[in-house]
Order: sequence, then C-alpha cells, then structure tokens
Amino acid sequence: MTFQRARSEEQREIRRRAILDTAAAMLDEMPVAEVSLNELSRRVGLAKSNVLRYFESREAVLLELQDVFLGSWLAELADELAAGVEARAAPEVRAGQLAEILSRSLAERVVLCDLFGAQGGVLERNVSVEVVKRHKRSSLTRLAAMVDLVRRHLPELGDGAQLFCLMSLVSAGALSAYVPPPPSLLAAYADEPALGVLHMELRDALRDSFTAALVGVLPRA
Repeated sequence: MTFQRARSEEQREIRRRAILDTAAAMLDEMPVAEVSLNELSRRVGLAKSNVLRYFESREAVLLELQDVFLGSWLAELADELAAGVEARAAPEVRAGQLAEILSRSLAERVVLCDLFGAQGGVLERNVSVEVVKRHKRSSLTRLAAMVDLVRRHLPELGDGAQLFCLMSLVSAGALSAYVPPPPSLLAAYADEPALGVLHMELRDALRDSFTAALVGVLPRA
C-alpha cells in the first residue's frame, strides 16, 4: 500500500483509518508486545515519521484501537445479554447467566483482553497528557455503557455494578496473560500432570472470577 500526500481532512482520515486497520490486522497475528512502529510503518506503506503525524506513538495507535474494539464488543454484548439472561429468573440465576455470557464473550476476544492487560503497564506510558485524557474520557463513556447493560439485567447490583464492570475488564486483561500457556509450561504439565491442577482455560477462569464477584456484590436477603 502506498499513499500520496494527504491534502484534505478526508484524505487524512483515510490515512488514519489505514493505520488503525493495519495495526488491527497485526494484532490478529501477534500479541500487543510484538507490534512495533517500524513494522506498522512498513505494512501501511508510510515512513515512520509520517505515521507519527497521525499518532504520536505506537501506544497511541493501540489505545485508539482498544476503544474501537471495546465499543464493538459492547454493541454485540447488548444482544447477547438480551438473548441469554432470563428477565424473570431469580437474581442468583441471572448472575450466573451474566457471568457465563461475559466470560464466553470476552474469551472469544483475545485481542481485546490482551489490550486490557497492556493498558496500565505499557499503553499509557508513552503518550501525552492530551492522548491520555482523550482515552480516559472515552473509557469512562464505554464503562458507563457497560454498567447500564449490567444493571438492565441485574438491577439488584445497584451501585456495585460499576465496580463489577471495572474489575471484570481488569480481570480479563490479567487472566489473558496466562493464555495460551507457553510450550515449556505445557510440556511440564504433560510430564507431571499434578503441576497443572490449577490451570484453567480463559473462559472458565473468567466465569469463576465473574461469578465470585457477582455473588459478593449482590445484596443479602
């Protein structure tokens, strides 16, 4: 892919979108830690200095992608919850259904979980104050949308819904770091199965985490 110099806002937006789309394609092939500005520039067909005209760093590109992916996930999650949570079921039943749907949905989005895991320790470290402020404003808007979805199906959570949603995203990022296990770990488990007694698939780990959190914040009778 090659570009002529962008001379209009429309052309600049096309260039920005190409950079984001290329970075998204790279994330389908490699973890966040391996996405480099040099390789992104090469694949998008721009000099690194030109990429930096649109995004101030690799981290700024990935933060914007995180927001895009999060928005897409929440739109799909709304339909998944509407179809999978029984409106007239007891709170404990709805909590279990909510945990099951959230865990399945997030486990299917490994890239989004990987971005959550890298956010605090990597992605927010090499960006300007303005980029951080813009990202945080958008993140708060996304979080509010998730809280609204969860409260819609489990209103008993009340004010605890916000903490649950926030910790769910943090947990998704933290737990995804262990999936998939490296070859050396799999070999150790195969050689000595007792060592893998606590190993779980991402979906199972998320479901147990979410269920425990929901039980903890549901009001007592």
